[in-house]
Amino acid sequence: MLLARAIHFDESDTFVFSSPARTGEWAISGGFEFSNWGEGDLVGKARQAFANGWLGVETFGRVTFVAVTRIEPSEFEWLKERLAQHFVGVYGAPSLEAALPVAEEELRHMAELCEDHAPNTVLTVLRELTDAGVKEQFRFLEPSEAGLEQFAIHAVPDE
Repeated sequence: MLLARAIHFDESDTFVFSSPARTGEWAISGGFEFSNWGEGDLVGKARQAFANGWLGVETFGRVTFVAVTRIEPSEFEWLKERLAQHFVGVYGAPSLEAALPVAEEELRHMAELCEDHAPNTVLTVLRELTDAGVKEQFRFLEPSEAGLEQFAIHAVPDE
């Protein structure tokens, strides 16, 4: 199964998000956070999180870019538990048992976004408020489009 991890090309996320995600943590869209938002909520760093922030499922911070990578079943199960606990603690879900299927649905949605893409594909999200609610659009940058030098710096040892 594929999911996505937070990546950073520079330090800008530490300036634009009130709580930035940690590099390498698993991430999902996290659009549910904005389901009851209106135009008045879209100010400052909250606006940036709404507009293009993925949600890290370990720190619950935001990140601009994520990259597709493989996830082990045990990691997926741990993330499901973590996200369900977040739903109980932050959003008032009635119990862990009630939150687990919703957490799994969020993770499976992210897995579906990733499933047709090669590892290291970079994903971005763009959100907007509409009369029908939050609309999300996703963009995929395949590794060949982005260029390998954006993912890693390669050094040649002195000979």
